[in-house]
Order: sequence, then structure tokens, then C-alpha cells
Amino acid sequence: MKRMVSCDILVVGAGPAGGATALAATSRGMRVLLVDRRQVVGVPVQCAEYIPAMLMGHLDLDNSFIVQQIRGMRTYLPDEPVTKTRAPGFTIDRELFDQALIQAASDVGAKLMLSTRAVQRIDDETILLKRKSGQYLTVGAKIIVGADGPRSTVGRWVGAVNHNLLPGVQATLPLTEPMDWTEVYFDPEISAGYGWLFPKNHIANVGIGLKNMPRSQTKIGVVLNRFIARLRAAGKVTGNPVRYAAGWIPAEPVRQAVHGNVALVGDAAGHTHPITGAGISNAVLCGKMAGTWAARAVEEGDMSVLKHYDHQWQDLFKNTLDRAHKRRQTMESDWRDFSRTVKMCWIGFREYYA
Repeated sequence: MKRMVSCDILVVGAGPAGGATALAATSRGMRVLLVDRRQVVGVPVQCAEYIPAMLMGHLDLDNSFIVQQIRGMRTYLPDEPVTKTRAPGFTIDRELFDQALIQAASDVGAKLMLSTRAVQRIDDETILLKRKSGQYLTVGAKIIVGADGPRSTVGRWVGAVNHNLLPGVQATLPLTEPMDWTEVYFDPEISAGYGWLFPKNHIANVGIGLKNMPRSQTKIGVVLNRFIARLRAAGKVTGNPVRYAAGWIPAEPVRQAVHGNVALVGDAAGHTHPITGAGISNAVLCGKMAGTWAARAVEEGDMSVLKHYDHQWQDLFKNTLDRAHKRRQTMESDWRDFSRTVKMCWIGFREYYA
């Protein structure tokens, strides 16, 4: 099989994790090839589209992807007062966000190949790609980075698979009036999960993520429609959905993100928060780490240097993710004790940090 492409670092997946990895590595002079199975970067959107304000300090991007400012989060429990949590941030146009990050990587030299799947790892440094046209390519790369989502192909190659995934579904509807707080709703029916309303000027992303679907509910869409009806009755949203989205949310971090000359990042590494489902910020920050350490490993001709990426992300995020994972286990096992379990297992309550 003829090798047709060579690079220093192959990044599989052109989302925030892959874009940040490619940008960091290319900025250090690496030859980076970034591939994605989608035809257009960022499409379709599978995200509630919120980022914390602090992330903007780590991005040198045109902020045209920002839709509106968010003051904080309101948490709703049945028959209890609303809990407010100050959490400055922004809702964004996720499609534009991904495209801005990939464009920044391209501007410093990363090569982008869309409509392309990574289908086989032939040996440590040789990957087989398949284009939508049916054409096969082989890529020689010193390091492979899997930024290809919760069901990562690259992760499967090295035996690092996300075992705990939550289904999430979302509809985008018109708001009855603008608002500048995100809202989170807990209800016994949304089993081991929650509902959300994230405003974007005159529209809102309304969704649910849950686990342990009751046997009586054959479709998660039934629960989503009931949640939307509740928000309509409360006067929050109106009209019909303008679009739907669905996807899988990692609910447990992968313990080791580096396997020889392979590194995992973002959802592929379980960097998503197991309770909130938030993933963009960790994906970008861990992508920058992965790209930097991958570049150093190539520069020094020593793949063991890549292990420093594992050490760095774990130093920063391991305790937070471990706590969240333990709370998720409690949420899934003790959901019948609803009121007590929710307060122990949601970041908006003091009991979560006890």
C-alpha cells in the first residue's frame, strides 16, 4: 500500500479539541494534518452552546461567534425556591466557534481534510484514511491525536473506550422574551440527568440528558416533548422547534489519555464534566496541552515526552472530574431518593462539595 501523505502529527476530529491541538502544534512548527468525517466544520451542531467567560482569556480569536452574555445559572427543583449561581459566560454559535478555531490553525499552516474518515491503524505510524469519494489514503504520522468524539475510533484502536455515555437530545425554539441566565431543571422523570434552557437572544436551546430510561418510556423524545410543553406552559418558550440535535455525552473520564504515540483529547478522552456535560472549555484547554506536548515529543525525537500531557491535564482536572464521576455514580444508583440525591449531585448546591 503506497504512502501518499506524511506529517508530524495527525489529528482526527476538527472540533474544539482537535482545532486547539492543531493550532498549538502548528504554532510550534509542526506539520499537522487535521481530518474530519464531516463535510463542513461544526455542522451539525451537537451542543447546548455555552462557554464560561474564563475561556475567552485562552483564545486569540475573533469573537464573532458570541451570541450573548450570560450572568449565571438558575436551578429548578419541584416545589422548592429557585437557586441562583453566578456563572459569567456566553452562549455562542458553535458552528462559527469551531470554524474560527480551525481557521486559526489553518492560518498558521495546519492542513485540513474534510469528508475523510480514519478507518484503520496499519502500524504505529501509519493510518488508513477513506474519503467520501471512496478514495483511500495512507498517512505517515509520528503522533496520532484522537479528538474524534465520545465514540472515538482512535480510542478504540488503543483500547481506551468511553463506557458510560448519556444520550442527549435538544430542540431550538423561540423565546417569549430575552433572558440572560441559563436554566437547569431537575425532575424525577428526567432520570439521573436534567433539562436545560440556554438562551441565545430571541431563541433558546432546550434539551435533556438522562440515564436509566424508565421502561415505560420507549423514546427519549417523549420526555423532551413533555419538558418543552412544561416550558411553554410556564411562558418561557413558544412556537415550534426550528431544529433538533442529538448526541452522546461522556459521563466518565478515560484514566489514561496517552498510549505510546497516541493521545486522546476532549470527548474522546472523557474530558467532559460527568455531571454538567460541559465539554468545550476542557476540550480547548486539553487540546492546547496535547498539541504542545506532541510538538515537543517530535522536536526531541522522544515519544515518551508525550506522557507529560497526561500528567498536565490530570494535575488540572483529575480531582474535579473524579468528584463529578463519583457524584454521577450516586445519581444513577440513588435517583429514587430524588430530593437528597439531586442536592448531593448538582454543582449549584453546597452539598455537592461536601
